[in-house]
Amino acid sequence: MSGPIEDFYAVIPAGGIGSRLWPLSRADAPKFLHDLTGSGHTLLRDTWNRLEPLAGPDRIAVVTGRAHRAAVEKELPGIADLNVFLESEPRDSTAAIGLAAAILSRREPDVIIGSFAADHVIRVPQLFDWAVRQAVATAREGYICTIGIQPSEPSVGFGYIKKSDALEIDGAPEAALVESFVEKPDLETAKEYFADRNYLWNAGMFIARADVLLGEIAESDPHLYAGLMDLAEAWDDREARGPVVDRVWPTLTKIAIDYSVAEPAAAKGRLAVIPGHFDWDDVGDFASLAKLNSHGRKNDLAILGENARILSDAASGIVVSQTRRVISLIGVRDIVVVDTEDALLVTTSEHAQRVKGVVDALKLSGRGEVL
Repeated sequence: MSGPIEDFYAVIPAGGIGSRLWPLSRADAPKFLHDLTGSGHTLLRDTWNRLEPLAGPDRIAVVTGRAHRAAVEKELPGIADLNVFLESEPRDSTAAIGLAAAILSRREPDVIIGSFAADHVIRVPQLFDWAVRQAVATAREGYICTIGIQPSEPSVGFGYIKKSDALEIDGAPEAALVESFVEKPDLETAKEYFADRNYLWNAGMFIARADVLLGEIAESDPHLYAGLMDLAEAWDDREARGPVVDRVWPTLTKIAIDYSVAEPAAAKGRLAVIPGHFDWDDVGDFASLAKLNSHGRKNDLAILGENARILSDAASGIVVSQTRRVISLIGVRDIVVVDTEDALLVTTSEHAQRVKGVVDALKLSGRGEVL
């Protein structure tokens, strides 16, 4: 690996509550503020540590909610104040990434930005580094570039990217055009994708010149683009920022960047992909968290919690404990137990995706105190 990339700025969107990881992940302590891998660092800090060799500490920005500012700055003491971009309320990924692109483009017109979620787990940082450097080289040629993960199994939990013709770009020998995006498939279709090396997992990483990314937003949603430009114009003026944010932010379209930028760009031949050969997981539910912490061994019981007191006999799955309570598991397979001071979750790996439904039901019932 070489040093930081001079024209590159890394952006970390740190939003959402990770509702499929409730009650571990809460509105006031979302999953990116937890150590879910035993690394000794939160997922946010691990993300920073991966990006610092690529961008340098002064060229990493975080987009997060106002409520999380103090926690983010505590986790990232090296971040510059001007690189913390605060959302007044969640407006989905296009608004978050577009805001960063608009602000940074005004500060540095030719800047290339890369967006990397705060709550993903990535192993083998050297391979991640190589993929990002290829993506930056591709972005310099005017493409919007994504990094797709070479599948390690026929997963039904991720969307897929189908790559097309190879591109000839110096510094990016693996670059290819994107033919299409595919939603999460059923198992039989996932097996077909896994056998076809042209299908990659969609990891939601996007690298592009900021002006190119904003141009794509302008084509797909002129109103959203205009709002982002208004915000960026006022952003670095502390007195002007507040009133503009209060006026403009609530009006921004709520849309994922996959739909506003990636899919339209792919249809026009403007989207490229770099295959990522590193281990990656978005830790989307407790089943993936169990797999991550048991190193894929299905017969193991993964245990998270600094003071966890677990007795286990012929049990597998995952236990997350934030209490001093003794938890005993006997003869249960693929169990999920999450024990916090005010809520207890018991399910199985098979039904882990349904935890979000519990959160939705709690919201409807008015029991927001446990969210």
